[in-house]
Amino acid sequence: MLACALGTPTIARAALVGQREKSLKLFNTHTGETFSDVFWADGQFLPDSLNGINYVLRDHRSDKVLPIDTDLLSLLEKVSVQVGQNHALHVISGYRSPESNQLLADRSGGVARHSLHLEGKAIDIRVPGRDLSSVRQIALGLRGGGVGFYPDSQFVHIDTGRVRSW
Repeated sequence: MLACALGTPTIARAALVGQREKSLKLFNTHTGETFSDVFWADGQFLPDSLNGINYVLRDHRSDKVLPIDTDLLSLLEKVSVQVGQNHALHVISGYRSPESNQLLADRSGGVARHSLHLEGKAIDIRVPGRDLSSVRQIALGLRGGGVGFYPDSQFVHIDTGRVRSW
């Protein structure tokens, strides 16, 4: 039934799967591109949706695409539920190619040379209409990995590495 459901619109797919779904609303601040759809249903990740997410979260400098860690997507969905799903998560940085990460590391002491962004396991977000410190607190409370707080740059870093904060 899933193979049949993948070719149908989201609403029809939702009717077919019948179980709880996970969805995300993402807005890439560099490209203006959006993703707003179900990415997990009936106990499975939806390949077409994952492709859409991977594209929106690609390295905007090089246009390189890497599969985003599905654990990170599930963590983001939990953040989204707690901030209110009517809010799109504004993405400052998703996947970073090695070249882009090196460029940023050369410009700033705050960029890790072996960043989890390189593996599609980290994202930097803000949520317009929500206090940045509350987004940080939500991410910390989920204990799904690392959480970095950058109030001067107006974003929260979330990753699926070991649980830590800075």
